[in-house]
Order: sequence, then C-alpha cells, then structure tokens
Amino acid sequence: MAISLTEAAANHVRRSLENRGRGEGIRLGVRTTGCSGMAYVLEFVDELQDGDEVFESHGMKIVVDPKSLAYIDGTELDFVREGINEGFKFTNPNVSGECGCGESFNV
Repeated sequence: MAISLTEAAANHVRRSLENRGRGEGIRLGVRTTGCSGMAYVLEFVDELQDGDEVFESHGMKIVVDPKSLAYIDGTELDFVREGINEGFKFTNPNVSGECGCGESFNV
C-alpha cells in the first residue's frame, strides 16, 4: 500500500506548508458526493489521528485514514499547470469511472 507525490506536487506542498508556517504534511481522503459517488479531500495536517497511515514521498508526509485508503491505495498526486490553471492531478489505479465534470469518481 502506498500513496505518492511527484516532485512537482511535493515542492508545491512544501512551499504551502512554509507559507502557512506549520503543518505535518497533507491529508488525502475521500468523501461521498457528486454524480459518480466519491470525491477527493485534500487538507493540511497539523497533528496525526489514531489509525492514520503515513506515507513519505520526496520528503513530504501524506496522511490517509484507513477507510479512505481502500479507495485510493496506489494513488499518485501530481501538481500541474495547464495554461493559466494549476492544481493537483490524481492518478488513481482503482478508479473505474468518472463523472463528466471531473469532480467525482467511482471504484
């Protein structure tokens, strides 16, 4: 089981944490929503919770709760710029379909 960041994503997270002035890393999870069923949740982590799984990639910590891990195991986060837009791109090998707007997925 593993969650990873590309170097670009790790650099973005590192800069964000430095600008914020605190944080252990980022938390990646899922929530039920959207037309396909699930959406990614990404937030800063200030302290670990019981049961958290912690992965390290390019020197950055990615924290995942056990329930979410079943849906996102093997996911790689990238940080991409396309024209004037930028954001995280999730490459999740468990996804079997996505909604047309790209906001949610199913496994």
